Amino acid sequence: MPKISEKIFYNGAEEKIKRLGLTLVIEELFKIVSEFTLLVQETKNSNSGAVVREKIDSRFEIAEGWIKGGTGEIDWTKSLIINGVRVCIGVEIQVSARSDLIIIDLIHLRKAIIEGKMDLGILVVPGNKLGNFLTDRAPTLADAKRLIVDTRADDLPLLLISLEHDGAGPPLPKKRTRQGKSSK
Repeated sequence: MPKISEKIFYNGAEEKIKRLGLTLVIEELFKIVSEFTLLVQETKNSNSGAVVREKIDSRFEIAEGWIKGGTGEIDWTKSLIINGVRVCIGVEIQVSARSDLIIIDLIHLRKAIIEGKMDLGILVVPGNKLGNFLTDRAPTLADAKRLIVDTRADDLPLLLISLEHDGAGPPLPKKRTRQGKSSK
């Protein structure tokens, strides 16, 4: 199973999780992103981040109550009614695109939190080791930490989660682009 290598709480996120009664949904999230098999070829740039993303998305799809966002929206959301109060979390998963697209995810989370649609934002990225084995320019924990500070998203109630793979295995096949070339 993938290992959650780090959990970094920003701007009171850990206290907000406890105060709003979100502990169980956060524990559910940890299971979604870590209770599956993730073996990769341990060679630089040799695995498809898109395959990792598909594995994670399929876990959300079978979990109860998670809603998939469309293009330009937060990837996955879940709302709970606790003592008559609706609380919502949003999860952005950035494992398969260029690391600078973390900025767009942070914009989505910031907008939803400021507009009062979300109470907590969560960003899931590959750990530094796993990111090295994914295709070129895949994001890593180090990228996410830097971009959170650079975009001043560290003032948001945000939880950053990084994942590392189970161990060595065959390469995760790279996807074909529209031009018929293998993605890198």
